[in-house]
Amino acid sequence: MLSEKIKNMKGKLIVSCQALPNEPLHSSFIMGRMAKAAMEGGALGIRANTPEDIEEIKKNVDLPVIGIWKKDFDDSKVYITPTMEEIDALVKTGTEIIALDATADLRPGGVKLDDFYAEIREKYPEQLLMADCSTVEEALHADKLGFDFIGTTLVGYTEQSRGDRIEENDFSIIREILAKASHPVVAEGNINTPEKAKRVIELGCYCVVVGSIITRPQIITKGFASALENSEITEGA
Repeated sequence: MLSEKIKNMKGKLIVSCQALPNEPLHSSFIMGRMAKAAMEGGALGIRANTPEDIEEIKKNVDLPVIGIWKKDFDDSKVYITPTMEEIDALVKTGTEIIALDATADLRPGGVKLDDFYAEIREKYPEQLLMADCSTVEEALHADKLGFDFIGTTLVGYTEQSRGDRIEENDFSIIREILAKASHPVVAEGNINTPEKAKRVIELGCYCVVVGSIITRPQIITKGFASALENSEITEGA
């Protein structure tokens, strides 16, 4: 049963407020303020990384949070909420939805997604879970497992999806998932214009997550600066 806050996300914008340790805005305090700015701009949910950031964000906004914890392991390509340690910590924050890598890649220790999912469900049967997928096949497998939300977060970011672009052919990947999945689909990944965000909702996605183009000023600035590098200067301007 979805809470009213989760229901309010339907058809709306979720803003991903994240800054990794090597980024200029890396700070739980700043992410809390970023979330507040996103809320004032009309966001109906926040996606956030690490328990510390989530706890700070929850002090600043009364919006549902899709929580993750990115960690790198030497024996696995999976880095989005890869083990039970991250799940346990995220549950303690009260994050409404926990997102995790739901690709075909093995988790640390050689753990398969199916086994990890079963372990989470046994320990936290009421916790809402979102599957971060990179292919149609992965999305449909996550749907069959019973994830509450199916996300396109990792399209183009894994070996099995390399070269794929979520927006190609009028979001053909999303349209195929929508046609075959029984759980709500969350559009995420390279949704970098208002027009794209509007389109995925029109297609039937439950909500849309937008990140870097809103919350990473270094990336936004680079787009402007790169455009000017190739511009012609008018004589006498």
